Amino acid sequence: MPYQPPVRDYAFILRDLLKLERYANLPAFADASMDTVDQILDEAAKFTSEVLAPLNSVGDKEGCHWSADNTVTTPKGFKEAYRQLVDGGWPGLGSDPAYGGQGLPHVVNLAFSEMSSAANMAFSMYPGLTHGAYSAIHAAGTQEQKDLYLPKLASFQWGGTMNLTEPQCGTDLGLLRTKAVPQADGTYRISGQKIWISSGEHDLTENIVHLVLARIEGAPAGTRGISLFIVPKFIPDKDGNPGERNAVKCLGLEEKMGIHGNATCVISHEEATGWLIGEENRGLSIMFIMMNEARLGVGMQGIAQAEAAYQAAAAFAKDRLQGRSLTGPKNPDGPADPIIVHPDVRRMLMDAKAIIEGGRAFLFWTALHGDLAEASPDEAVRQKGHDYMALMTPVLKGFLTDRGFNVCSDAMQVHGGSGFTEHFPVSQYLRDCRIALIYEGTNGIQALDLVGRKLAAEGGRGVMGFFAEIDAFVTAHEGDEAIKPFTEGLAKAKAELQEATMWLMQNGLANPDNAGAASTDYLHLFGLTALAYMWSMMAVTASAKIAAGSHDPLYAEKLAVGRYYMARVLPETSGRLAKLKTGAETLMALPAESF
Repeated sequence: MPYQPPVRDYAFILRDLLKLERYANLPAFADASMDTVDQILDEAAKFTSEVLAPLNSVGDKEGCHWSADNTVTTPKGFKEAYRQLVDGGWPGLGSDPAYGGQGLPHVVNLAFSEMSSAANMAFSMYPGLTHGAYSAIHAAGTQEQKDLYLPKLASFQWGGTMNLTEPQCGTDLGLLRTKAVPQADGTYRISGQKIWISSGEHDLTENIVHLVLARIEGAPAGTRGISLFIVPKFIPDKDGNPGERNAVKCLGLEEKMGIHGNATCVISHEEATGWLIGEENRGLSIMFIMMNEARLGVGMQGIAQAEAAYQAAAAFAKDRLQGRSLTGPKNPDGPADPIIVHPDVRRMLMDAKAIIEGGRAFLFWTALHGDLAEASPDEAVRQKGHDYMALMTPVLKGFLTDRGFNVCSDAMQVHGGSGFTEHFPVSQYLRDCRIALIYEGTNGIQALDLVGRKLAAEGGRGVMGFFAEIDAFVTAHEGDEAIKPFTEGLAKAKAELQEATMWLMQNGLANPDNAGAASTDYLHLFGLTALAYMWSMMAVTASAKIAAGSHDPLYAEKLAVGRYYMARVLPETSGRLAKLKTGAETLMALPAESF
């Protein structure tokens, strides 16, 4: 069965759970009525399932092709699909109306982004990187830079990239060697090589705007001396159109495990002309605008690939006949029962639904807080939004990609030997999804960021606010017997997360290795607790709808999957807490030469 976007689930989250229309009085939400959102979801589902999904296997099998003239050809059908993407007006959903966008809340655009990624992850990365470049220039560019670049990026007439990694440095960007030499006309000459540049060269747009980290001559060593530059493939002429070819070359493409339809390039800057964005030596803070947006996008990719893989596995499980049910035949007229009758197959499918639907709610809930951080007139709401966006970003990226990959692996397991072949789609979902655990900061780095920076930010205001919010929710609903399995499970998980947080505060400073050793378990404990909160809120929402007389089966399904999550997934929190409290002693005991 080909991928079908879960439109009803998006509508449930936006309408019923987040109650998007209650923000209609805010200018940023004025055009986001649920009637409008429903139309967007329906049209997005048609475009992604009918145009992008059929190209997913094509891109995987054909890949991109590099030529000796340093150009790259994308897979068959990608250019035509990209043109339909642009003509359909999809690029500008969440962009600033001042630069040609539609100005809708990002939480609405997130639904389209997930559909696109689930339908064709490699294709969706081209517009995804472009929107990241748009966001960085929108936040830190001069008015002249905004006027020149943003309309072209918002419309996807031009593409965008971020050029960070070099052969000798990835996570540790303080080691970068790309240099920038100031010129008399205010430009810079950029020289250096960048690797693993997604969408770095392609034939989908008339120009590509590279955002490049480089060190100006004489700048301080380390990350304090990094600046950010706009380096376009073609230098815009006086009318703002692509003019002279810049000294930027794609030297080749990486041979990868997955996402073959996206061009992952080695980019050489050979005294290319660049323009500084923001202040000198402040480039990393600006680039983090793009990186943080990308990290949320990568978390979304984990859910998107999991959704596509789950759909394939569920369809296979209902069709594949093997063995008989332990409680008696369920398909007595056939030679065997469909494998969905077997408890262990059900376990894998229920794990998938619990993680996907809970993770999707977590993503959308966080994105709404991000929208309110910019749009709310209430300073406390804005502050909470900024706190939550900072705190939740590493959790969303790390937890949802780890769990999304597990879902893809289980989907292959449901398929049995068929899943290990290329005749079924799950092998591609597994291969494509694997990079999400690595790029935009490995999941280990996300865990270190969470325990080393985000917990202590603003005196711990974000995490303490999250704890207080959960406590208030539990108190408000603890008398509801129908919700008791949710409130009890959530309260226990929150207590364990709080205990882990206090342990880190007491033991992480005394020995930083303790914080490092605990970080991944802490991130997963946080993610499990966050999804317990999401499932608890969804249970309250679904129960209220049923009590009001709704016969929509979705609400009963939400309660069933939520109870499964609380009973069979959430208990993992206790093991995570026990592991992290052992500290670093056993982990660091062996000397390096023993490995």
